[in-house]
Amino acid sequence: MMSKCFKYPMIFLLAALSSCGVGKYIPEGEQLYTGATLKITTEDKEHVNEKTLEVIQSRLHEMIRPEPNSKFLGMRIGLWAHYKGTQEKPGFFNRFMNKKFGQEPVYFSQVNASKTEELLLNRLENNGFFYASSSSETTGKGKFLGMAYQVDVSRPYLMEKLTLEGDSLPIQKQMNEILEDSELQPGTRFELQAFKNERTRIDEALKLRGFYNFNADYLIFEADTNNYDERKFDLFLRLKAGVPKKAIVPYTVNDIRVYPNYTVEEEVSSQDTTFVEDIAFIQDELTFRPDLLEKYILIKKGQIYSSEQSRFTSNRLSSIGNYRYVNLRYEEVDSVTLDEGGRLDADIYLSPLKKRSVRAELQGISKSNNFIGPSILLTYRNRNLFKGGETLNISANFGYETQIAGGDRTGLSTYDIGLSGDLIFPRVIFPSQIQDRFRYSVPKTKISLGVQSINRIGLYRLNNVSTSYGYYWNANRFVYHEINPISLSVVSLSDVTSDFQEILDDNPFLAKSFEQQFIAGLNYTFNYNQLGDKFRKHKIFTGFSLDMAGNLIGAFDGKGTIEEPNKIFGMEYAQYVRGDLDFRYHLKLSEDQVLATRLFGGVGVPYGNSISLPYVKQYSAGGPNSVRAFRIRSLGPGSYRPDSINNQSYFEQTGDIRLEGNIEYRFPIVPYLKGALFVDAGNVWLMNENEALPGGKFSGKWASELGVGTGVGLRIDIEFFVIRFDFASPLRKPWLPEGERWQNEFKPFDRDWRRENFIFNFAIGYPF
Repeated sequence: MMSKCFKYPMIFLLAALSSCGVGKYIPEGEQLYTGATLKITTEDKEHVNEKTLEVIQSRLHEMIRPEPNSKFLGMRIGLWAHYKGTQEKPGFFNRFMNKKFGQEPVYFSQVNASKTEELLLNRLENNGFFYASSSSETTGKGKFLGMAYQVDVSRPYLMEKLTLEGDSLPIQKQMNEILEDSELQPGTRFELQAFKNERTRIDEALKLRGFYNFNADYLIFEADTNNYDERKFDLFLRLKAGVPKKAIVPYTVNDIRVYPNYTVEEEVSSQDTTFVEDIAFIQDELTFRPDLLEKYILIKKGQIYSSEQSRFTSNRLSSIGNYRYVNLRYEEVDSVTLDEGGRLDADIYLSPLKKRSVRAELQGISKSNNFIGPSILLTYRNRNLFKGGETLNISANFGYETQIAGGDRTGLSTYDIGLSGDLIFPRVIFPSQIQDRFRYSVPKTKISLGVQSINRIGLYRLNNVSTSYGYYWNANRFVYHEINPISLSVVSLSDVTSDFQEILDDNPFLAKSFEQQFIAGLNYTFNYNQLGDKFRKHKIFTGFSLDMAGNLIGAFDGKGTIEEPNKIFGMEYAQYVRGDLDFRYHLKLSEDQVLATRLFGGVGVPYGNSISLPYVKQYSAGGPNSVRAFRIRSLGPGSYRPDSINNQSYFEQTGDIRLEGNIEYRFPIVPYLKGALFVDAGNVWLMNENEALPGGKFSGKWASELGVGTGVGLRIDIEFFVIRFDFASPLRKPWLPEGERWQNEFKPFDRDWRRENFIFNFAIGYPF
């Protein structure tokens, strides 16, 4: 029923808006501004190549004002909403649309072409293109006018040499060493922004060498551009006149004081003081053990001040997870001299979070497998349990889920009950001291224990008891590691109904994956993530995970077989190696437009005791975070297609191998509403032949067995979360005979065709 409600919202929306043009609302004597084009010409192809032109083009576009009203599929929806909402007696709907999505009109009368040309020429001079020329003309007609700008550039000025003036001060010796790594080399184009970046780089490097009071504004670049014929310039760097003495001397760290339980109201002078490694820990009562807290502090008494060491110290203290804020302040001691420099006292104020908390949540769950439903989550948290920053989390959950948009797979409902506990130590619990090797943040040790019971109504109950011991940490702001050298779980099947037993009897592979198993091994996860950096144009995410089970036990237990599997504690244990690689690349086309791509590959190799991966470790394809033109678990394995799509096929259509690729163009429509165009391809396969799933084994024909689909999406993006609607249709169905897999017809007005080929997905968050 839900899918019918969303069949044609986009069609209705576009039809309604296309019939409501904005031309009739434009006031008499005004023309709507449609935007501007920019053309850059040059006769000097030797020094002004295509790459340079692209860079200059993007920088000049920033100077063109004003910005025209935004468009979506040729329609100015925001402007239309404004006009409708500001007319006499607009009505509730039009007022609402204007408030949420309306845009003030941008008229041609707001354009100042001569001022824009002046800004363009100024920006060109800042990039080394002196003596450029510009022109402009009006484009369009009637009530819709735009501008066309053209600039002509000649040979840019290139740097001949860089000279640091003055050499009598100690700071200038340091600056000479820093300039050895400068990007301002002979042949560099004159570029004002590059000079500013170099000043910032020198400032940051000096702060690593103790120059606490130095500032980039104390440096000045001067360029001699008198060599007009050769278009070359000499660059000079010097300290500005009147730089204060305290800015050009290095500082050393003097006393270090830490307040582990700081509040604004406290009287610090009356508190007890404990010294560890020349660091004073000042607290009324023992809040945090000083011998443990000292390990997080990288700054030491007597060492040269370093902004990097200070930043890492703050990061490490914040990563403990016990403090609302961490404030590291320096205070200058005595006066400074050119010979001895200056001294700094360091005060570290730590404001703790509330020690105990209880949280109750009523959640609405939407999963990637199209299960939705309510869930109750109760969480108890105790911070700083043993006065060393330890955190104890105990959680209990109860949830009910039912599957939607599952096609002919109906009646899949689930009760999920679980109890889990985590004990997290904000340091490495290891026989030897290794945490000193980590500067950015100290790894945390996590011990977990949990029980879970999943009741698939009318089919079975799956019980799982698990425990793990491992470490996780951020190597820097992009890199994350997690390793669990001990990962144990016992999976058992109970309350099997006759319907599900029939499913297992028809597929011995599936029955094997559901058998009671002891899963013992280790797993490792690595993530390199730049996607959260909003200022990058090119962003990548690389995720790798490795999951191994049964290797160590098998080494002592000998080689097991499918017919005579080895056991431990009276239970068969799983043996497999499973690895995933997830690569994503986002290209920022403009402030609000992104081209997002993803490649995913996963392989699980069962061996020894196992003929297939445990069911909870298998891959599936299709659904809102996979190939969106196919329903959840409706792809594969390989070219396999069940005789009927029902609950039985839901469990059969999984595999040991998964390959997937996605590409998506994301663009704004109106504020808080974004659109997307996408193409997905992927499938799953079996590692071993399964007679119950013909065509499911991975082979050299894998490329022709990829399911391919395309579609459009709508996203309500309000910063904190994203609600996503995707509408998709398959382009290639891998289960059809070879030569007939590509779609050759499109019948959106045929009900039967829509039922089979129009897929609606609802999800929270972006797919990748």
